[in-house]
Amino acid sequence: MDRVATVTRKGGKAADDQAETAAPTLPVESVDTVPTPSVAARKAAVDARKAAAHKARQRVAVIIPAKDESRRIAATVRSARAIPHVDLVLVVDDGSEDNTQHVAREAGAVVVRHSHNRGKAAAMETGAAVVAMRDAPDRQPRILLFIDGDLGETAVNTAPLVPPVFEGHADLSIALIPPQPGAGGRGIVVGAARRAITSMTGWTPTQPLSGMRCLTREAFEAATPLAHGWGVETGMTIDLLRRGFRVVEVPCDLKHRPSGSDLKGQLHRAAQYRDVQLAVNARRVRRAAGAVKRTVAPAQKPPQTHR
Repeated sequence: MDRVATVTRKGGKAADDQAETAAPTLPVESVDTVPTPSVAARKAAVDARKAAAHKARQRVAVIIPAKDESRRIAATVRSARAIPHVDLVLVVDDGSEDNTQHVAREAGAVVVRHSHNRGKAAAMETGAAVVAMRDAPDRQPRILLFIDGDLGETAVNTAPLVPPVFEGHADLSIALIPPQPGAGGRGIVVGAARRAITSMTGWTPTQPLSGMRCLTREAFEAATPLAHGWGVETGMTIDLLRRGFRVVEVPCDLKHRPSGSDLKGQLHRAAQYRDVQLAVNARRVRRAAGAVKRTVAPAQKPPQTHR
C-alpha cells in the first residue's frame, strides 16, 4: 500500500498504469471493512485521558500527630517530604512541653498546635480539617497519609502505602511494620483488637494497631467521629469495613520507638487496651441498636390519609 500511495501522488496516466501493474486492486469489501474507532473505543480513550489527568492532579498530605517529639520530628518531616506526590507535611503538636512545634516548622512542616494534650484521635481530626481548608476547590481533595512523629529517616518508607489508594485499588492502606527491637509487649492488646475486628467484619488484620495509614478523604469522613485515644485504629478499621470500604495491609520497612517492658510501657499498653475495648464496645452497641431499628422499622406503616 505504501508503494501504491507513493505512485498515485505523482499523478498522470503513466503513473496510474504503473500503479495498476505494481499492486492488485483491493476488493471493495476490503475497503468497506477498514476499522474505524467505535463509540466505546472513543469513550475509553476519553476516560483514560481523564484518569491520567486525575492522577496528575492528585496530591498527598502527610499528617503527623506529635507530642514531645523534638528529638526526631525534624528527621521525620524531612523524610516525609520526599514521598512521591506529597506537597504538604502537617504536624499537629498535641500539647507538647518541648520545642516540637518550632523544630517541625524549621524542618519545613506546616504546624498547628493544641494548647493541651487532647489525644491522638483529636490530633488526627485537627490535621484532616486543616488539610481540607488548604485543598483547592478546583482540585481533587488530597489523599491523607498519617504517620507517627518518631519514624525519623524511615518515614519515607511509608511511600508504599500511597499507590494502592492513589490508583484506586483500596480506600485505606495500613503499614505492616517489622518487629521492633526492644518492644516489651506480649501481644495482649493486639490480639484483642484483632479478634474484635474479625468478629465484627470477617477480616483478620495482621497488625490492627498500626498507626501508619493512607486513606481517601471520603474514607476518613466515613470513619469520623474517630474512636477516642488509642482506639482510633481499631475503630476506624471496623467502621470502614462495615461500610464497604476496601482495606489492605502493605509491608513497610519502618523503625520507631517501641514501648518497653518498664512501668511506662506497661501503663501505655494498659491505656491502649482500655481505649481499644471502649472503641469496640461502642461499635457493638451501635450495631445492636441498628439491628433493632431494622427489625422494628418494617412493622411501622405510614399513616393513611383520607380525602
